Amino acid sequence: MKIDFNKRILVSITGKEEKDWQNKLNEINKLKIKEVALFLELYNKEEKQKIYHALLNSCIKSIPLVHLRHDMDKEELIFLKKNFKTKYFTIHEINFQHNDILKWKGFYKNITLEMNYDNFVSGKVKVKNIDGFCIDLAHFKAGMERLNKDFNFVYNRKKIIKYFDCNHLNGYNPDTQKDMHTIYSLKDFDYLKTLPNFVFGKIIALETFNSIKEQLKFKEYLIKLLNNKFNYDKKN
Repeated sequence: MKIDFNKRILVSITGKEEKDWQNKLNEINKLKIKEVALFLELYNKEEKQKIYHALLNSCIKSIPLVHLRHDMDKEELIFLKKNFKTKYFTIHEINFQHNDILKWKGFYKNITLEMNYDNFVSGKVKVKNIDGFCIDLAHFKAGMERLNKDFNFVYNRKKIIKYFDCNHLNGYNPDTQKDMHTIYSLKDFDYLKTLPNFVFGKIIALETFNSIKEQLKFKEYLIKLLNNKFNYDKKN
């Protein structure tokens, strides 16, 4: 059976300032897009409340993946799951280190971990206590090039298939060996061809600051790239 990434890849509401999420949401409403991902990490509590209100009045029906901010309370997760059927809440290693994870008890089966590539994994990180990983594909590439502790932490668990449900997808700069959140060329995604298939999940959220219009162009390119990669690999 052929693998089709069309339904796996989601455009996302991302940004740092109020105008960023507002502009993206306006685009989404105009295009009548019903399913997106949401990145809340850079928005404070007051701004998040504005986002929630706007989402309730939008055309969006489903938000399968939400990237959490450290100060989010359990009620916010309940709101997102109830109103938008959120299945994956993604967090950082530091949320284990600072015990943020404790206030989200009851949602551990929905929480997935995004690894960094700083060559450090705290002993407090317990991926076995949550759903698994949200592999940031550019982070994984950066770790793979360095063969560092973050990469090994993931790679050593590659046979636990249930750990690999979702992804963040952004660009990668081979010169700096770092991830890119603003995409300038479709070639910024070509690193994906070099990654092992096990890291790709069922839900793949674009994590770029680019407009929704641009993200839709990226999605077209990525569908072709990943469909070719997976279906070619299955033949060989």
